[in-house]
Amino acid sequence: MAESLEEREAKQGEKMIEVKIRFWTNDIAGEGKILPRHARTSGVVRITRNKAHGLEPGQPIPFNSLLDLPAKIEKLLVDQKVTLHPSRRMRKYFG
Repeated sequence: MAESLEEREAKQGEKMIEVKIRFWTNDIAGEGKILPRHARTSGVVRITRNKAHGLEPGQPIPFNSLLDLPAKIEKLLVDQKVTLHPSRRMRKYFG
């Protein structure tokens, strides 16, 4: 993936970068069944395809607890070479 810092046009729906979080629901109910609105505190994170940003979904990154989730999201973004810019509210922490 060639890195380009030039601005480009993006269609509606391609302007945002989307991270998908999926929670496991296995072994909570009987075989082949679910309990609606019940899930484990573990699962996987992945990035969704976005041609405008040059993002391709890779292997899902597993997490084992909700406390593990921010680090796994950060790893996903770093692996995809996504640069985050702090919001106004976050800038106050950077001096």
